[in-house]
Formats: sequence, structure tokens, C-alpha cells
Amino acid sequence: MMKAKHIVVLALIAAVVLSAACISQDQGKSKLKVIYAGSLIIPFGELEQAFESEHPDVDVLVEGHGSIQAIRHITDVHEEYDVIAVADDSLVPAMMYPEYADWCVRFATNQMVIMYTNRSNYAAEINDSNWYEILARPDVMFGFSNPMFDACGYRTLMVIPLAESYYDNQTIFDVLIARNFDPPLPLIKDNGTYTVVVPEVFEPQGDKIAVRGGSVQLIALLDYGGIDYAFGYKSVAQQHGLRYLELPAEIDLSSPDYCETYNKAKVTLGFQRFTSVDVERIGRPIFYGITVPKNAPNPELGVEFVNFVLSEEGQRILQDNNQPTIPPEVDNLDKIPAELRPVVIKEIKE
Repeated sequence: MMKAKHIVVLALIAAVVLSAACISQDQGKSKLKVIYAGSLIIPFGELEQAFESEHPDVDVLVEGHGSIQAIRHITDVHEEYDVIAVADDSLVPAMMYPEYADWCVRFATNQMVIMYTNRSNYAAEINDSNWYEILARPDVMFGFSNPMFDACGYRTLMVIPLAESYYDNQTIFDVLIARNFDPPLPLIKDNGTYTVVVPEVFEPQGDKIAVRGGSVQLIALLDYGGIDYAFGYKSVAQQHGLRYLELPAEIDLSSPDYCETYNKAKVTLGFQRFTSVDVERIGRPIFYGITVPKNAPNPELGVEFVNFVLSEEGQRILQDNNQPTIPPEVDNLDKIPAELRPVVIKEIKE
């Protein structure tokens, strides 16, 4: 009996020693803090593992939020991150220049879709000609993310006014959005342009619409049948095995060929208390942006991670996870770190 107890004690001691060694090893690693748009959770999870495999002395700490919320962690909450990647590259200069950043690289794109499941009401009936009629039916519930926090949210509020023009139906926004909020959301129409005014208090009335902080948070609602449909990105639908309806290119914010069309939709955000937020968002093709904040605690390692994301292996990982990529291009070529210039040789011209 005593011998058995002795073996147990030795085993416990060995376990404690091994645990302490692991903790000590982790504590000795360099920390790389990465904050990114929620739609990048799955591909960046794999990027994290691949980077750590190539850099065993680095512990990558990742965190996902809506794009606006991610930036506000740096600009308003004053937390420090080594890398930030957002689903709308235009947010970086709008919210971070000049104090928190001075360059941003476009590295990926996407398109807006309507996600759903086999259990969604009228799943067998919905198509790219009748989706707005399906969503308007009394027994259909749908969701989108909060435009105050998430790029996918204000992009949803661009897609729907653009649909009015595309389908030549001037009631779509009122039926789907405006009347389902209290107070109703204004849509200002002026000579072919549409401006949605989002009040600071953004609350749907009734149970027709579900609004969540980030678009990926709507997936759980779809999975258990809390809603029938959700506006989101094609990459997210594919990553989570959801069914999705592709919208016409003229309204899905996917193609630079329709930039002038997208520009006709604007969203004004009611951000009186957040001075870092540019209150007007203008419709444009979807581009993701990545940068190293000026207050990064480990900027050299941040640049190395960005370089990895933009590398051939990093782009392959993104593509393998259904995240479409583009050849990297930067807004301020003279500001970008020298280590990135071999992979980012093109400057954005708009």
C-alpha cells in the first residue's frame, strides 16, 4: 500500500514539474498580439498555428471583433496590439491616421450574401429575384450585424438601398429595415443616391430582425433556428457549411467594376461620443486591410507576421479557408516598413 502511495506521489511530482516546465517555456516566448475582424477567425486561426510552427519562440495571441470595435480597442480603449486586420481597409485611415497608424495594406476581398440553412422558411424558394419578398414575409426572421461595430452591418445597409435601384422597387428598404426599427431608420434619397441614417440608439422593434455585434454571431441563431436568414460574407458562409444566396454583382459590393454604383449608397453612423469614428461610410468594393499600429509593443514581430500573411504560404492558407485574396497593395508606399516592400510593390490609386 505504501509503495502504491509512493508511486502516486512521484507521479504527481513529475506532473507538477512537467507543468511548471511548460509554463516556464510559454512565459519565455515572445508575445504577438493580433486583433482582427470576426470574419477572419477561421483563416487567422490557421495562420496563427502556421506562424507559431515556423517561430517556436513566439506565442501568437489572437482576438476577433467587428472591424470598428477592433479599431476602437486601440484608439478608444488604448489597448496595445502588434497587428490589426479589418474587413474594410478604409476604416484604418479614417479611424487610426495619423496617431495610431500611417499605412495599410489591402490583402483580401469578399462579397455580401444571404446565409441560411435547410430549415429556413422558404429555403427551397428563395432566389436572386425574390429574396427581398421572401425576407418581407411575416413568418420570416432575419439578422445582420450592428453597423456601429461591424463593417458587415453597414454594408448590409448599403446592399438593401442598392437593391431598390437594381430591382426598380422603392419600397424594399422601408419594408425590410425602416419600419422594423423604433424610431424608423431614415433613408434619404437624393438624385440617385441613398443615405441611411443610423441613430446612436439602434434597436429593432419586434422579433422580425435580430442585430448582433458581429456577423459571425448570427451563425448560432441560424443553426438553432432563431432566424431564417442572415446577411454576411460568402467566406463565412462557406467556412461554416451554410447555404447562401449570391446577390447580383451590382449590389453585393464584390466588384471594382461597379464602384460607381456602390458609391451611390452611404451610411451615416450616430457616433457623437466616439470622436475616432468617421461617421460617414460610402459604398465601395470590399477590401480587407492590415497594419501594425504605431503603439505596437512588438512592432518588428508585427511586421514579420504581416509579411507572413502576405507571403505565398499565407495567401494559400487564406484561400484554402475560402477567404479570397488579392495582390497586396498599400496606400502609403513611402510609409510601409522596408521588410514589406518586396511583397507590396503597388500603391493604391483611387
